[in-house]
Amino acid sequence: MQNSDYLISENPMKALVVFSLPMIIGNLFQQAYTMADSAIVGRLVGENALAAVGAAYSLTNIFICIAIGGGMGASVIVSQYFGRGSYGKLKKAIYTALISFLVISGILGGFGLLCSRNIMIALNTPAEVLDMSVTYLKIYFLGLPFLFMYNVLSSMFNALGKSRIPLYFLIFSSVFNIVLDWSFVADFHLDVAGVAWATLIAQGVSVVGSFVVLLRELQKLEGNADGIFAKEELLPMTKIAVPSILQQSTVSIGMMLVQSVVNSFGAEALAGFSAGMRIESICIVPMAAIGNAISSYTAQNIGAGQQKRVVKGYVQANKLVVFFAIVICIVLELFPAQLITLFLGEAGSSTALVTGQSYLMFMGFFFGMIGFKMAVDGVLRGAGDMKMFTIANLVNLSIRVLMAMTLAPRFGIACVWYAVPIGWTANFVISYLEYRTGKWKTIKKI
Repeated sequence: MQNSDYLISENPMKALVVFSLPMIIGNLFQQAYTMADSAIVGRLVGENALAAVGAAYSLTNIFICIAIGGGMGASVIVSQYFGRGSYGKLKKAIYTALISFLVISGILGGFGLLCSRNIMIALNTPAEVLDMSVTYLKIYFLGLPFLFMYNVLSSMFNALGKSRIPLYFLIFSSVFNIVLDWSFVADFHLDVAGVAWATLIAQGVSVVGSFVVLLRELQKLEGNADGIFAKEELLPMTKIAVPSILQQSTVSIGMMLVQSVVNSFGAEALAGFSAGMRIESICIVPMAAIGNAISSYTAQNIGAGQQKRVVKGYVQANKLVVFFAIVICIVLELFPAQLITLFLGEAGSSTALVTGQSYLMFMGFFFGMIGFKMAVDGVLRGAGDMKMFTIANLVNLSIRVLMAMTLAPRFGIACVWYAVPIGWTANFVISYLEYRTGKWKTIKKI
């Protein structure tokens, strides 16, 4: 399928599969190098190094989600312009988004460099892994502009229906990152700093290549942008990007806040939980891709005045969620020990192994719920129906944080993950009820 307008012309299931599959494959490669970070330091450096990367992960993931959510918010505007054929406005919107997020990433990166140690202390990071966590974070924040541009550029390609292009760059970046990981840790003995430098370099190279290719793709579209920055484009982007950032960050903000609870159980429990979280991040990939796909699908079809196709697409998206949820559940219930051992090795402590396995075996039954949540959130986001979307994600975050922080200290670390599916379910119910009202069909278009 070569036509870039297939989201508004092809069979909904076929369009969603073709659009989401490159994102799934690409995000799996992206997760592969984060897993490589953990596996390499866990096996070659030690359990404390794995705990250090895990302690930093909940914080770093927030910035990843800001970049992804911001890019998705901008992509809704770009998708609607694309659906209407307003290519001049489309180009100006893309330039505005890139400039805005470059500035934001610079500000956030500077803040992170100054506050890394204070943040990790506030999160009750175990003393034996604190210095390694801070080292990892500081290098990470140096490369924050690359991270932001990497994700925003991918969202722009997706908005143009070119989801294969970011896939190619993700594959390259992931393989390059893993090669650098091994070289910096095994050969140059840079330990935790090595995996951080590897990520920065790999993303930097991919950003330059992605930007060049995007400019070439824009040249193929008719119409010219009357400038490279426009406040009138930034405002509607912001209205959608802020709730999108919140939605994307809900899981990460919640995990950062409950990280202090997990950290209080010691480095061994933290290492096991970190390993489990790495596996969870893989399991969420297809669900997130379906949500992102239905968001762009909704935006393009609304831009083309085809609201009835949105309903059909949403039904097909839920079928995809069920398929992936069944596969994920089977794998996690059958192979929890093997998956955790990938990170800890055979020499992992019993506390770490039991914590990680318990987390995976419980969570295996609930990934369908986050898939349903992301699908209906994708429809609301693509339509620009952001009020209840925002409320639903705030409820999700509140439930997870409150349950983890009040129950885990009294009843054990398992309460941290008991809260997760409850939050997902509440989010889904609120968003689905809003979807059923049909208000999203009548939201004022840009």
